[in-house]
Amino acid sequence: MHLDTAGADPVRVYQLLTGVVTPRPIAWVSTVSPAGVVNLAPFSFFNVFSANPPVVVFSPTLRRDGTKKDTLLNLERVPEFVVSAATAPQAEAVNATSAELPPDDSEVSHAGLATVPSRLVRPPRVAASPAALECRVRQIVPLGDGPIAGNLVLGDVVAIHVDDAVLDAAGRVDPRKLRTVARLGADFWCHTSDLFEQKRP
Repeated sequence: MHLDTAGADPVRVYQLLTGVVTPRPIAWVSTVSPAGVVNLAPFSFFNVFSANPPVVVFSPTLRRDGTKKDTLLNLERVPEFVVSAATAPQAEAVNATSAELPPDDSEVSHAGLATVPSRLVRPPRVAASPAALECRVRQIVPLGDGPIAGNLVLGDVVAIHVDDAVLDAAGRVDPRKLRTVARLGADFWCHTSDLFEQKRP
């Protein structure tokens, strides 16, 4: 098949992109509204883009009706967030927090989760997650204004939390212990436990 993206159905483009660009790490993002309501949602358009300074990037897309999701609205008013690691034991809860809830309802309670306060930012982190990144918004770049258009959120990582239980003897994160999950196309997810190792040349 061949698809020229100019003028193509955005939903079809989305389906193909998310089917081809795999696996995608998941940013399990907590934000707070000005009223203090905690929002928690997963985003698979996510990665780390710099270590000096430490910067992560994720993209909350607009809804299919072109309106902004709660995460984006919160970041525009309270420009801080936390990325908690989406791991295998929490996979069902990660998925549950993708539900569309009213702005005054928290996905945290909807998914039966507990949170712990962050040290430097207002949004809390997920208590059961073994790793979390506290972030402040550096910039939000709107990429479009139509259905499922992306919004590039650049966040400065101001604190890193890692449970000692997922570290190796050298103090590095051991992926066999962290056990993150990732998104594929459609409703497919994958585990990151099928590993192979190659030394860099």
